[in-house]
Amino acid sequence: MPVPRHIVEQFKQLIPPLNGSLHKGQSGRVAVLGGALDYTGAPFFASISALRFGADLSHVICAPTAASAIKSYSPDLIVHPILREDTSPESLKPDLSSLLSRLHVLIIGPGLGREDYMQRFAKLALVLAKEQGMFVVLDADALWMVGQDLALIRGYRRAVLTPNVAEFKRLSEQADIDPNTPPRERAMQLSRALGGVTVLQKGAEDIIATNTGAASAQDRAVSKVSTSEEENTEEQISVDTPGGLKRCGGQGDILSGSVGTVLAWGKCYEGGAYGDKTLPSSRIPLLAAVAGSIVTRAASRRAFAKYGRGVVTQDMLGEIGGAFADSFGAEGEKGWGASSL
Repeated sequence: MPVPRHIVEQFKQLIPPLNGSLHKGQSGRVAVLGGALDYTGAPFFASISALRFGADLSHVICAPTAASAIKSYSPDLIVHPILREDTSPESLKPDLSSLLSRLHVLIIGPGLGREDYMQRFAKLALVLAKEQGMFVVLDADALWMVGQDLALIRGYRRAVLTPNVAEFKRLSEQADIDPNTPPRERAMQLSRALGGVTVLQKGAEDIIATNTGAASAQDRAVSKVSTSEEENTEEQISVDTPGGLKRCGGQGDILSGSVGTVLAWGKCYEGGAYGDKTLPSSRIPLLAAVAGSIVTRAASRRAFAKYGRGVVTQDMLGEIGGAFADSFGAEGEKGWGASSL
């Protein structure tokens, strides 16, 4: 079943215009928090995917043990090796808060790992991001983190969770979702249990569920959800865009970077950098999850068509731009595929 047309048209309102009217940074400043000694690929894939999707600037906040490797993968990334094992969260807080204040979205999880010091820093970053009203993507071991304390994310409707099959099962158990719930209803049940957070359940088809209803006054203020009827809703979208027949290990990192980029665009749109601000802020997480899912699956299909069984995650990176143009047409894509502007 195709994604409803109104969802696609709403997403297009968030696409930054390529007409020379914006300066550097107004098409999104993205950060990925993750990357330690054993994990350097995941934060790279998430952060470089953000650039390939269309973000202006992409930062990686990582441990010093990962910084050199990540820097060597691409000079386009801005790497901050500030997550030192011998540093306390309290001493890191001023620098991390200052850094986040200059960004539009924070992606937590790719390459995070479960070491105590990385988990402490991730928790601090999430708290700071919420205080600053940032959009947030939680993936991989950030999902493990919030599963230990669901209050960390409950009610924060500017977040998107992107669990795979195993992560979704674990989160559902931690949130006391009835295991007898029909499979297609579980994402919505989890969104409700988490206070309306947008859930992107990855699978043969991706199911995106969000709930902006029944928000408390405090949640509305933090998440920028109004009391208007049009924002008091539940919505579920399925994305069955064909993907490749081989699923690469880093495909989820590409998805988180893609979703994060649209959230960053949403922050720019919300702030008046472009657009008419008629789209409610509460729509942005759902639209980001849908668009990120569509493009990631299309990029996977395009890469598989070229490389078949031998396809690797790196092959998908160069397909993101084409997948975006295929999925959403030429609107906002001045010069795409043309020999000259």
